[in-house]
Amino acid sequence: MFDPISWELAWPYLLTALVGGYLLGSIPFGVILTRLFGLGDLRQIGSGNIGATNVLRTGRKDLALLTVLLDSGKGATAALLAANWGPETMLVAGFAAILGHNFWQVGLAACGTWLLVALIFRISSLAALVALAASPIYAWYLVGDPNYVQFAGLVALLAWGRHHSNIRRILTGKEPKIGSK
Repeated sequence: MFDPISWELAWPYLLTALVGGYLLGSIPFGVILTRLFGLGDLRQIGSGNIGATNVLRTGRKDLALLTVLLDSGKGATAALLAANWGPETMLVAGFAAILGHNFWQVGLAACGTWLLVALIFRISSLAALVALAASPIYAWYLVGDPNYVQFAGLVALLAWGRHHSNIRRILTGKEPKIGSK
């Protein structure tokens, strides 16, 4: 467990909670369940949303209930997995799961960007910063709603502002690479 006062030691845990929570939250249980049970693409039904209310429009109350339970469990699971790293990290993980649930298409694109940049440069913080910077662009092309674009931009700005020490180390070549000691 890290010292919650020392933010230099906390950032890998917070970043892990953020990315892990987001990925967990981005699992579209409504889409998965409706496809699994032969009801088609939930995004093409009713409102096009992937949540339980739209699953209910398929006429399957049992799947709607299961979607509610699974979707609700994403935030709780993310927070519980981060519990050993302190209450702040639990909050980050839970909040990230909520973001992942609401912006899952953008999240998948951002995760792909993170993976590509991490494979090329082997610097996790650089990969996260690039993925966050790209998320408003993904939101524009994948969702098209200016509110999502603004929200993704705000999250990216906050993350970039919070990671000024990582940016400084990246620019000076002192940021640790993935797998280095």
